Amino acid sequence: MRTILVTGGAGFIGSCFVRGCIADGFARVVNFDRLTYAGNLDSLASIADNSHYEFVQADVADRPAVERAFAEYQPDAVVHFAAESHVDRSIDGPAEFLRTNVTGTFELLDTARAYWSGLAEENRQTFRLLHVSTDEVYGSLGAEGRFTETSPYDPSSPYAASKAAADHFARAYHRTYGLPVIVTNCSNNYGPFQFPEKLIPLIILNALEGKPLPVYGDGQNVRDWLYVGDHCEALRTVLERGRPGETYNIGGDCEQRNIDVVRTICQIVDELRPGLPHAPCENLITFVTDRPGHDRRYAIDADKIQRELGWHPRHNFTTGLRETVQWYLDNPNWVERVQTGKYQRERLGLAPRS
Repeated sequence: MRTILVTGGAGFIGSCFVRGCIADGFARVVNFDRLTYAGNLDSLASIADNSHYEFVQADVADRPAVERAFAEYQPDAVVHFAAESHVDRSIDGPAEFLRTNVTGTFELLDTARAYWSGLAEENRQTFRLLHVSTDEVYGSLGAEGRFTETSPYDPSSPYAASKAAADHFARAYHRTYGLPVIVTNCSNNYGPFQFPEKLIPLIILNALEGKPLPVYGDGQNVRDWLYVGDHCEALRTVLERGRPGETYNIGGDCEQRNIDVVRTICQIVDELRPGLPHAPCENLITFVTDRPGHDRRYAIDADKIQRELGWHPRHNFTTGLRETVQWYLDNPNWVERVQTGKYQRERLGLAPRS
């Protein structure tokens, strides 16, 4: 069984990837995670005692720690999720995004290059480093069109800029050194175990508790939504059959306006939790000051990964969202534990412009 070093494996997407790999016997997994506010080992409780799973608490920007992990576990592949990922937090504190997303990615790439260079030729040929990125690096779309793998980068937020820089470093390490790097850029993920500062879990939990449902600006911003399990299946497909040096865009083909997402969640909560004293939940919708630099529309053209690698999403937005709402209804203890720290669903990202 091959070994995969997964950075950020206690986060939302990373933990889904790890759980899937262990459950399906896809690989032995070494989860390398700093456990910041969004990293949660409760999301991995189902596989914590599995003999094919190891956890290392460490920072991807800590070069000696990264080197120790490579030396001890001798990975056959690396999947790099570790990142600060919330746009609002990047507005309030961009320095941490630079440190983790750019410096951390550089330290990982440079350590991987040295490790890969010392492998036997057969292992060098099969080694892969999969760098997981976002569609936000492309900036904002107009009313028409979709992002392709050749769309120019035009990041709007400090978060997107930090991921764009990381993408460039990843590609440069392939072109300069031959390191077998593959880059993926995904659309907005949703599903179980997502930290509640993100739109969908925030709206679900506030709707259940009768709290205001904040909608930025006029609510007309459009996102392409991708169920997290479908994304992780795509990543495994890329790891198995993707070509080094290539980029693959991963999308759910589910464009939705933010206001429509919120209204749909309200309808599902009203149905699954009848009798809430504040029902209908749609009455809780509150339009709030828009996020600075808020991109108007994202949409992913996933034709390349579908055509070349045969991946297609399994979930449509209706079924995926219903499953997600039901999961949060069924797992209040998980929600309570992840909110025991500083974050209490307050509004972030309101740093004034100078």
